[in-house]
Amino acid sequence: MGSFWGATVAQTDSICVLGLGNLLLGDEGFGVHFVQHLSQRRLFPEAVQIVDGGTLGLRLLESVCSCGHLFVVDVIKIDDEPGAVYRFSREEMAKRVPPPTSAHEVEFADVLSMAELLGQAPEVVFLCIVPCQCGAMSLELSPELARRIPQVEQLLLGELAALGVQPVPRSEHA
Repeated sequence: MGSFWGATVAQTDSICVLGLGNLLLGDEGFGVHFVQHLSQRRLFPEAVQIVDGGTLGLRLLESVCSCGHLFVVDVIKIDDEPGAVYRFSREEMAKRVPPPTSAHEVEFADVLSMAELLGQAPEVVFLCIVPCQCGAMSLELSPELARRIPQVEQLLLGELAALGVQPVPRSEHA
C-alpha cells in the first residue's frame, strides 16, 4: 500500500463501514450510533475497518481512499416515513437525493469527489434511514430509529456476505 498526497492508496479487498452524523442532534447521529452498536456486537476480519466518522468531513479522506469497498451509514432527509431504510449506490444517491441539508453531507460529498480526483475512489454503498426529527438537541435516537438498528445491521451483513465477509458475534468469540 502506497501513499499519494497523504492519502493511502486503496486496497481493493479492504472494506470500510463509515457511520456519519452528529451525536448531539438525536436522530442525526444514527450512523455513529450504528457503528458503535456494530463494534460492540461483532468482530470483523482485519480487512474491515469500522469508522465513527461523526462530522469529520474532509478528515475522512484517508479512510475513504484506503479501502476498495465503502459502506456509508447516515440519515437521509427525504419525504418518506420516519424509519424508512434505503440502500443506494453512489450513482443512485446522486440522482435521488435532494441537495445537502447538513454540514456533514456537504463535506462528505467533497470527500468522495476528492477521492475520485486522486483516482482512489472506492465502490460506495449508502445505507440510509429517514429520521423522525432533525436538529433537536438529544444524545439519544428516537425509539423508531433505535428499533431500526437491527434491520440496518442485517442489510449491512448481507452486503458484507456478498463480499465474502462473515463477522462473528462477540458472544461466540468470548
